[in-house]
Amino acid sequence: MALANSLPSTMIRLGGGCKNITTRSIESLSGPMLIAHIHVDCRDAMGANAVNTMAELLAPELEKITKGRSLLRILSNLATQRLARVSATFTPEEMSNTGDSSEGASIIDAILEAHHFAMADPYRAATHNKGVMNGISAVAVACGQDWRAIESGAHSFAAYGREYGSLTKWYKDGDGNLVGSIELPMAVGLVGGAVRVHPAAQANVEILGIETADELAKVMAASGLAQNLGALRALATVGIQAGHMKLHVRNMAVTAGA
Repeated sequence: MALANSLPSTMIRLGGGCKNITTRSIESLSGPMLIAHIHVDCRDAMGANAVNTMAELLAPELEKITKGRSLLRILSNLATQRLARVSATFTPEEMSNTGDSSEGASIIDAILEAHHFAMADPYRAATHNKGVMNGISAVAVACGQDWRAIESGAHSFAAYGREYGSLTKWYKDGDGNLVGSIELPMAVGLVGGAVRVHPAAQANVEILGIETADELAKVMAASGLAQNLGALRALATVGIQAGHMKLHVRNMAVTAGA
C-alpha cells in the first residue's frame, strides 16, 4: 500500500489513495490465477488512470512475492465498493392522472407486477435495466463521464452473485405508497477527463449545481430510478408504444423539414 501511494498526486494529498489490498484465487482454462484487488479511494476523480498506474507500479513487487508472472494490470468496472443508492416514495394520488387515490392504487399494483416480472425473468430484466440506463447514460454523456464504463458496471452488478435481475426495487409500504430504490456502481468524477475540458460538460455540471463526484453519482442514480418508474408506469397502463410513436412521428416531421 505504501508503494501504491508513493507517487505524488492530488488525490492522495486530499486523503484518497490505496486503502486496502485483497486477493482471490481462481481457476481458469489457462490454469490457476491469483487476483490482487487494489482498493482505491478516488475522491472526486473517476480514478481509472490512478488505479491503472498503481497496478503497473505494484506488478513487479507482486511478481517477486508470488514467484509468479504478472498478466493484466487494469481496473475493474464492477466497482462493488463504489455504490450509489437512492430511494423515493410516491403516493397513490401522485401516481394517478387525476389525483384519484383508487386509480393511483391500481397503477401502483400494476407497476409492482411489472417489477416482479423483471425480478423473475432475465429476458425482461435486460430491457427493464436498459430503461434504467436510458436516464443514467444520458446524464453521464451530458456531464462528460465514461458512460460505457458505467453501463458495464451496472449490468455486471445486476448479475453479481445471482441470476441477472432488476437494478431497481419497488414495493408498497403500509400506507399504500409506492417506494422505489436503486443501488449500483457509479464510478464518476469531476476531476480530470472530459468534464474538465469540454465546455458543454462543464455547463451541465454547473446547471445541476453539483460540486462533488458523490453528488453527481446520486443525481445519476436518481435519474435511473425516475426513468424506470416512467417506463414501468407507461407499460403498465397505456403501453410503451404510445410514447414511442409520438417520438417517431416527431422524428419523421423533422426529417421532412418541419
